[in-house]
Amino acid sequence: MKRIWFVLSICMLLITSCHENIDMSARYVFKESTVMDYLKNHPDAYSEYVDLLYKVPVSRVSATTLGQLLSARGHYTVFAPTNEAIHNYLDSLVLDELIPYASWDAFTDSIKLDSIRKVIVYSSIIDTGDFDNPIETGNFPFQDGGEISFPTMNEHKLTVYYRGVDSIQIYNKFNIDINNRDILVLNGVIHQMHDVIAPKDLTATYFLQQIIDKEIEGYLVMARAIQACDIKDTLNAVKDDTYEMMYQTGQIKDLLNIGDYGVDFSAGYAPPHRKFGYTIFAETDDFWRSEGLDPKDPQLLQKLVQWIIDNHQYSDDDEFITDGDFSNPKHILWQWVTYHILPMKLAADKLVTHYNEVGYNRNSPHNLSIAVYELYTTFGKRRLLKVYQSRESDGIYLNRFPNLDNGRTGTYHELSCDPDKVGSRVGTDDERAVLGDMINCILYPIDAPLSYNDNVRDNLMKQRLRFDAQSIFPETMNNDMRQISSGDAKKTYVYIPSDDIYHYMNDMWLTADTYLCCINYHGGNPSYNADEIKAGGRYDVTIRLPPVPRQGTYEFRFAILNRPYRGVCQIYLGTDRINRTVTGIPIDMTKDLWAFGSGWERETDDQDYNAEVDKRMRTLGYMKGTNSSAPDGNAAQSMRVNTTYSCMRQIVIRKTIDPDLEYYVTFKNVLDYFKELYLDYFEWCAKEVYDNPETPEDIW
Repeated sequence: MKRIWFVLSICMLLITSCHENIDMSARYVFKESTVMDYLKNHPDAYSEYVDLLYKVPVSRVSATTLGQLLSARGHYTVFAPTNEAIHNYLDSLVLDELIPYASWDAFTDSIKLDSIRKVIVYSSIIDTGDFDNPIETGNFPFQDGGEISFPTMNEHKLTVYYRGVDSIQIYNKFNIDINNRDILVLNGVIHQMHDVIAPKDLTATYFLQQIIDKEIEGYLVMARAIQACDIKDTLNAVKDDTYEMMYQTGQIKDLLNIGDYGVDFSAGYAPPHRKFGYTIFAETDDFWRSEGLDPKDPQLLQKLVQWIIDNHQYSDDDEFITDGDFSNPKHILWQWVTYHILPMKLAADKLVTHYNEVGYNRNSPHNLSIAVYELYTTFGKRRLLKVYQSRESDGIYLNRFPNLDNGRTGTYHELSCDPDKVGSRVGTDDERAVLGDMINCILYPIDAPLSYNDNVRDNLMKQRLRFDAQSIFPETMNNDMRQISSGDAKKTYVYIPSDDIYHYMNDMWLTADTYLCCINYHGGNPSYNADEIKAGGRYDVTIRLPPVPRQGTYEFRFAILNRPYRGVCQIYLGTDRINRTVTGIPIDMTKDLWAFGSGWERETDDQDYNAEVDKRMRTLGYMKGTNSSAPDGNAAQSMRVNTTYSCMRQIVIRKTIDPDLEYYVTFKNVLDYFKELYLDYFEWCAKEVYDNPETPEDIW
């Protein structure tokens, strides 16, 4: 008998079905009807689904059924499967030998029956809470592979694909009816489904093992390589069970009076989960065959190692071994494989952030403006991976280094890209992308080999490295703290407990007197990428910084937005997290940098004079804000010239940085009373960039 987890992993066969004969005359607005009223009034289409809704409870600890829930007030988005869709789903269970014939009477195991019912109904309902509207198709992510911000009742995020005229699919396989969608009712919206949404509920480890066991084409080479590296325990993780229990038993609490500790908002809400997630970028089996490697070859791993060596898919600075111990982190295969993995689950519309870059209109998301990128630290050995997109690139790329129009009067658009700097295109729109089948992972195909070779490292060192403060922490993306379009305060102000309560962020340490929130402002905010981190109290915040690509002299900078309530902060930076190295005198974050102290002057039409102002500011330890973002993407003034928000950059230190060492920065309130810390973005910038006599660092 197959185990229950496998029951949950069933994927619906793609079957084209006919439309039900539903009254189409007033299908869009039923404001006097609840979700359940509408479904019950159309029994020819939904009687099977209605029956299930009244049999499935809201949770294990509640006797309330889903049918009762959808009859009450709220904001629900319901992907309602038709009777035919449910019958087809039962047919698929017969093909998978889970039941002998396609009927609910075929279930002899009540546990299995309950599981199947939950698969159907939990996967079909999104509760957007008291503060949010239901999700109509016009508010779906605009990009293929984009993720609906709110999870279904079984904690899955639905991804959306657009196939042909008016055709919309969930997970690139489950079809929304063309006519019966966006049906507005009193407590939500209904989208008719011609398939039961039934994603495979597997961890990355089980999913990849299935590929190996069944020799499934597509990613067999990568699956075998990952298995050989023995990281299955890591890729099997879904949630931190200890944190989950502490939250459910009230040991992890919201901080409803966080404003008392010096921050400029009143409450912080603890995250209900501590989930783990991963993104895998993989060369496909078709690519490996073109390179002469057979995915089913018993000697594949040894030949893959030789291919990595022959094609110099490593850096000359790397130290590695090439014996048969593939699970050793020093092995070249282990280092190559782990560079393909990010420790966060990134949907297609979250690989890079489009929000307030100059020229971008959030009402016209298809019309991209300037080039944008995110820098992430990869799984395993800490190395940088650049994720990039521009209007000209026609897609998202890894480690692309184009020639940009980045002069003082430039456009910051891509002018060209040298053949050796194109990078790997991510197949976000590729049907081979694995989106919903893994509960803790997304897998994308790439069209060119990916490695941390000398070309990549050299090009990374030649550019300023800017990190959104929240992008440093995988937990922010894995737990809905970033890029969530919501007006719900619980998704806007996420309170991170201090370490004496629970160490939530792997790369952040908080003392007991620190009250910190990750803030998601994707409803409107001038911060870089519309998110930021704020701490209050007698704060003491330590962060493990992303690595640099090469050894050299670097500036470390961070964005400052001075306000009278920000206080005075001492910064430490070094390789010893405990015995901290002070960087200089405390920084007064209360003073008005426009009036004195920074050397800032308004921009003029004389670009030579503007460059002189920049030089004077640098001698004082300051830089203007970035020219690439604005309080609103369409605003005439970028953050470089805007005076309303007073955003600038502070140069903290210049020192030699080793790519193989870990560096920690600490921000400590030196006052004996509560003040606020503001963190928006950080920068590493090599001397070859900031002190280049031929090509000065750009203003973007």
